Amino acid sequence: MTATTVLDTRALNRATLARQLLLDRAELPVLDAVAHLAGLQAQEPQEPFVGLWSRLHAFDPATLSDLLVERRVVRTHLMRRTVHLVTADDALAWRARHDAMLRQRVLGTYRSELDGVDLDELAAAGRAIMADGEPRTMAELVRALAERRPTPHPRALGEMLIAALVPMVQLPPRGLWRTRAGVRNAQLSSWLGREIDPPAADGSDPVGRALVRRYLAAFGPAATADLRAWSGLAGLPAAVTAMREELISFRDEQGRVLLDLPDAPRPDPDTPAPVRFLPAFDNAILGYHDRTRIIDDAHRGLSVAGARVVLVDGRVAATWTVETDTVVVTPLGRLSRTDRTAVAEQGRKLASFLSDHANTRVRIATSPA
Repeated sequence: MTATTVLDTRALNRATLARQLLLDRAELPVLDAVAHLAGLQAQEPQEPFVGLWSRLHAFDPATLSDLLVERRVVRTHLMRRTVHLVTADDALAWRARHDAMLRQRVLGTYRSELDGVDLDELAAAGRAIMADGEPRTMAELVRALAERRPTPHPRALGEMLIAALVPMVQLPPRGLWRTRAGVRNAQLSSWLGREIDPPAADGSDPVGRALVRRYLAAFGPAATADLRAWSGLAGLPAAVTAMREELISFRDEQGRVLLDLPDAPRPDPDTPAPVRFLPAFDNAILGYHDRTRIIDDAHRGLSVAGARVVLVDGRVAATWTVETDTVVVTPLGRLSRTDRTAVAEQGRKLASFLSDHANTRVRIATSPA
């Protein structure tokens, strides 16, 4: 392929499925899969289990729970200021690179409430409170803060502290399999017993370059706008420029330049794609600015509304939910008899997984006319 090669939507779809471990269930260890995917979006605590079940052969949810308890993976605010499940190593390596973006995103939501607040002083106060190593809810942190200073806008101050100023993790049992638990926060460095990697002293951006490589490995080929949509970071063009010689480029059907790693998989567009059930907010969809490689523009809103979706021939073709221990599939358009059979088969497997093998009930609604 040359730098002028055009990749059509189907070619991009198959590349995405391959990178996202959705063409064939991988034999990777769970920790390696979380690392390969550059984390999984996880504000809904149980959703990463479905995401990994759809991607890994013989996935055991207890393994992911154990990794959380063992502090080898963590739940923390990172890309796009959303809660992500990432490896401990990635959390420490990437957190400082996201600091400015996290501040700006919280300010974008609470600018008026935080007007006049000295954020450096607020950060120092938050770190002092958390220095005792005791986990706290946001409400407990804000109450402790109120003992030191007035807190006219507790929600805004709490969000700024936990999501931006003081790197935190959400502690187990939140995020464990089949467990409901509120959010208790601890400092990231305290929980992991290691300090967060500081920015490069020479002003270079090795973390930015690492993020570009990791993103392309899990999501490419992709445009810089897609990289920005996934990470929330506006400052990566310099990293892309610095590593441009090690990347190759294509164009999509709209003429956008797409970057990629030379040896990353780009399967034949005619490669069969099996039915896959994806959890809410799956990054296979949210990880792009232009999501047409996997979801029609008419259905784009589903991905940000938290709908769980079903991929048929690699594209979003239905939504799914669970009602009284039954996986209920609602097609977005007409499904062929063959597709309905494949969806039902995979739905039964999902029902078995979600019920600890107690049932395999699935119901597919009538396709719209």
